[in-house]
Amino acid sequence: MAQTSGKRFMKLAGMTASIAGKAAKNSFKHLSSDEEKRLQARSELMQDVGIQIAETLGEMKGAVMKVGQIASQYKDVFPPEVATALEKLQKDAPAMPYAQIKVQVERELKAPIHELFTEFEETPFAAASIGQVHKAVLSTGQRVVVKVQYPGVDENCDSDLKQVRMALKIAGVLNMSRELQEQLFDEIRKSLHDELDYIKEANNLRVFGAFHSDDKGLIIPKVIASHSTRRILTLTEEMGETLAVAATWDNDVKQRIATHLFHFSAGQLFVLYRMHCDPHPGNFAFRADGSVVAYDFGGIRSYSDSEVQLFKRFAKHAIRSDVTALEQDLIALDIRKVDDKEVPGEFYQKWLEIGLKPLSVPPYHVGEFDFSDSPIHHEAITQMRSSLKYFGQFQPSATTMMLDRTVSGQYWNLVNLGVEIDLLPLVEQYLEMTIE
Repeated sequence: MAQTSGKRFMKLAGMTASIAGKAAKNSFKHLSSDEEKRLQARSELMQDVGIQIAETLGEMKGAVMKVGQIASQYKDVFPPEVATALEKLQKDAPAMPYAQIKVQVERELKAPIHELFTEFEETPFAAASIGQVHKAVLSTGQRVVVKVQYPGVDENCDSDLKQVRMALKIAGVLNMSRELQEQLFDEIRKSLHDELDYIKEANNLRVFGAFHSDDKGLIIPKVIASHSTRRILTLTEEMGETLAVAATWDNDVKQRIATHLFHFSAGQLFVLYRMHCDPHPGNFAFRADGSVVAYDFGGIRSYSDSEVQLFKRFAKHAIRSDVTALEQDLIALDIRKVDDKEVPGEFYQKWLEIGLKPLSVPPYHVGEFDFSDSPIHHEAITQMRSSLKYFGQFQPSATTMMLDRTVSGQYWNLVNLGVEIDLLPLVEQYLEMTIE
């Protein structure tokens, strides 16, 4: 599965050189074009670049494919054309042959696989960019799942990330300061290294398992330490249905699921100060009683008390439509640039009108919100097009990047669940305020 360092470097370098040529050609061709034609040409270039990056990373698998997957989730960092092309990397990767998986398990756990497990299913039930998951049975009869990292996948992640960053920079995708680039890619690099370290993930599972232990509607698998290493993670088998199946259940069950998903993310952020930041639907399973099983605790972000208090203050100001205070919060979060260019209050009000729709906050919305018919993402795209002249006053923030990824992911989970629910009582609980 993993390619040699030389071949990986040449493939990535070839991609970078090709993108550089396309970017130079596009810039020269439209040197004298009007602004509308230049914007159209840039959009077409970004589509082409996004497809090329996605195809190259998809062929290579391993850590570099994971880089693409992580990048696809940061829609506020990359142009929408590039993020859309990279989204296809979220789909399951082809599985590695069992013979190679067997060698990896035995090398890591230092024993023959038949001695380690009385049963070990050769066909994985899930395969992704950096590893795959097999069902197995321990000698005690305990049913488990074994997450096996592909051999050599962690050896080239830093050089892979550097090449991807170079390609994006040459294509003009990273239209931001060098300092901000460093912050954002440090965040991505840390996330990648964390996901490659199963010892860290095992510790995360213990911490989050203890945190959610009193909530019977949230199930987190337990670590089998005797059968786990940095590249092998064995967990108790906790199964459930997919999000697509859960979407067919009655709304009262879906409301319980949505409530558990909300407490899962909000409770971690506002109480634990550590958050599971990969709410991809494949990282959850759902049961007919409304309970939720959570998987994949590699991508965790910790926050300071001052950061969490700032997030809370921002949310309160948004709900109260205090745009003056809201703008100051955005400056503190490094989202709103500090300059003398004014952004009118109407700009913020329009975004609040879109973003607050799921809450019963007059005049935006009253009653249960139907996520199956949510207009939010459509209205956001329309508003972005009409607000382009103000976007130069804003920039991605390393502080909020993982939080944005989580909120966006959970929004889409509720949309795909098709739940009708009023989230206001849950929001009030965490913000410690009554909204009238």
